[in-house]
Amino acid sequence: MSAEETIKQTVTANDVVLFMKGTKSMPQCGFSSRVAGVLNFMGVDFADVNVLADEDVRQGIKEYSDWPTIPQLYVKGEFVGGCDIVTEMTLSGELDQLFEKEGVTFDKDAAEKIREANA
Repeated sequence: MSAEETIKQTVTANDVVLFMKGTKSMPQCGFSSRVAGVLNFMGVDFADVNVLADEDVRQGIKEYSDWPTIPQLYVKGEFVGGCDIVTEMTLSGELDQLFEKEGVTFDKDAAEKIREANA
């Protein structure tokens, strides 16, 4: 299977996917750590794909999304964004709205705590 086929299968088979450097339990860059930390804190069940483990996937995800950086968050097969976008969406409440619209389970109180801590 090509990298593009692997990526497509991964984003369609999982409600929430984070392509990141490292894993959700051991991120290997600050940006990946921030996004994984937000998702973990909010109790989101997500698949993590360590792009450092496969150079074809690392390059392929950038082409797949037409987005140059890692991490990349996908919800229900759709590209959401990278670290800055996910951070902004979390702080504005847009990420909550997206999860609610797409039927993704998350802890609303935890999301509110993130906003309170960053107010």
